[in-house]
Amino acid sequence: MLLGTTVLLLLLGGAGQASAHAALRSADPADGAVLKTAPRSITLTFTESVGLIDDTFRVFDPGNGRVETGEAQHVDGRSDTARVTLPAELGTGTFTVAWRVVSADSHPIAGAFTFSVGAPSATLATVPSGSVEDPAVAGLHKLGRYLAYGAAALFIGTAAFVALCRPPDVRPLRGLVVAGWWTFTASTVLLLLLRAPYETGAGPAQALDPSGLTRTLAGRPGIALAVRLLLLAAAAALLLRQRGRVRPTRAATLTGTALAVGLALTWAAVEHASAGIQVPAAMASSVLHLLAMAVWLGGLTALLTLLRHGTLPAAVAARFSRLATLSVAVLAVTGVYQAWRGLGTLDALTETMYGRTLLAKLAAVGLLLLAGAWSRQWTGRLVRSETDHTQVTSEVTEVTDEEEAEMPENQLVVKVAAAVGVSAKEGVAARTPADAPSPPVEGRSADGPPLTPAEHAHRRALRRSVLAEVVVSVVVLGLTTVLTGTLPGRAQAEAATSEQSVGLPVASVTTVPFDMSSAGAPGARGAVQITLDPGRVGENSVQAVVYGPDGGFATVPELRLSFSLPGQDIGPLDAKITDRGGHWAADAVSLPLPGTWEMSVTVRASEIDQVTETKTVRITR
Repeated sequence: MLLGTTVLLLLLGGAGQASAHAALRSADPADGAVLKTAPRSITLTFTESVGLIDDTFRVFDPGNGRVETGEAQHVDGRSDTARVTLPAELGTGTFTVAWRVVSADSHPIAGAFTFSVGAPSATLATVPSGSVEDPAVAGLHKLGRYLAYGAAALFIGTAAFVALCRPPDVRPLRGLVVAGWWTFTASTVLLLLLRAPYETGAGPAQALDPSGLTRTLAGRPGIALAVRLLLLAAAAALLLRQRGRVRPTRAATLTGTALAVGLALTWAAVEHASAGIQVPAAMASSVLHLLAMAVWLGGLTALLTLLRHGTLPAAVAARFSRLATLSVAVLAVTGVYQAWRGLGTLDALTETMYGRTLLAKLAAVGLLLLAGAWSRQWTGRLVRSETDHTQVTSEVTEVTDEEEAEMPENQLVVKVAAAVGVSAKEGVAARTPADAPSPPVEGRSADGPPLTPAEHAHRRALRRSVLAEVVVSVVVLGLTTVLTGTLPGRAQAEAATSEQSVGLPVASVTTVPFDMSSAGAPGARGAVQITLDPGRVGENSVQAVVYGPDGGFATVPELRLSFSLPGQDIGPLDAKITDRGGHWAADAVSLPLPGTWEMSVTVRASEIDQVTETKTVRITR
């Protein structure tokens, strides 16, 4: 049963992981396409809805100059598309398109591709390479998310512990609630300020740009963070009204529950649950998952605090044990669902980063459950020990004042010692004068019965097991934060399928260098760039451009191209390319089988000077 629960629990992921992170489904013009005329626009289609930013499209001409474009927009209101218009006089050559959007789960994604007008250029624009995010901003953003998760668990979990477990002394827990609220609020403000540079890939300095904050508040992630701040302000007002009370009123409990659900929704509305399949069910599952996590992990911190202060009655520990069991059950059910959405297949557990991170989380959650079972065992022993001690104390109090006055001292000591389970000699040694004040004892009020040695041992063991749970829960929260920024297995598979179905990249480009230099013609060398579109089995169009030793366009009197598949004894197949004025081309070359084909290129520079070079090209289905 424990192993089964552990496997189910692994599937969590904090605010809920699912099929998310948009992937590029198609591009028009396609990557590597060679067009006869310049397109009037560029259109991208994604696997799910995306948000647009100021620099969604950057288009560069062959000379690395920025092309003036229109404003990025969705096509016909479809949120899974992005389109930008191009100038009427675009020119010829190879153009580079760099794009950047924000997926529905609030993570930025980016990419680049090329297309050519007329013929490919000798040179391409240089697009800065590197990560999608600025490293400093990415680090601060991850820190903010981690603090937000931890603070939510501390704030919501401690408040739930007070309301549901009803500890008699809540003073040690007030500091946890205040610390949780302030950390929750500060991390939310940090995430709100970092949102603009996180989306655009800029540095931390842009976090203080008012225009960036304005754009953030107009988008869904910014709105969710602003709503979170308003809910935290309402929670602070509720706490101030309940200040001085040992237990919250029924109205306060209902209001606090509503605020907790609202806070959880600010994650579900912008994280993985908001994208992919079955969004309403996923968001509901995500809210329950986050609240169960907060009640469990935050309650553990509250339990440990009371244990350290020595003000934890066994009944309170027993109530939390039942509450933790319910939280684990909710985590297990919602975790199964979230794993199904996020992984898609069992193979994704080992073949994707998302799956491997989930496996690491499985190990951490397994340790957490073992520590929880250990704590539950000690809680049961503590409850039984305290119950037995209460019964013993009742038996001792049955000796009335009159009986004590009439009973010989040695007989009284024997009776009391027998009731508490010690020898008469120990009872005599432990007896103190009636007027001597009783020292305060850990776990009891000054006027309550003292703890037995067994109760002391049980409390120390429970404190150690709860501390182990808290330490492991910090690791679980860290892995949760990593998961929220990792492409889920299902989405990764969808992206790969999309790339295959649309042929990204849609063309195979091969450069074949040649050298026919001689004493009479020392500079007779260059290269032929050959583009096969789409580079798959069946009919392909062919474009070939000849470049001279200086990298510029060159003309030759004759260019021949043929294909062979030696393993299947096919070929040579003549491509029958013709001079199209600046480049050579053939509209339809049929390559019937997949495999590694040999491409032979013959360049003739004069009646007597020619050279044949061979290169391999991979043809897929």
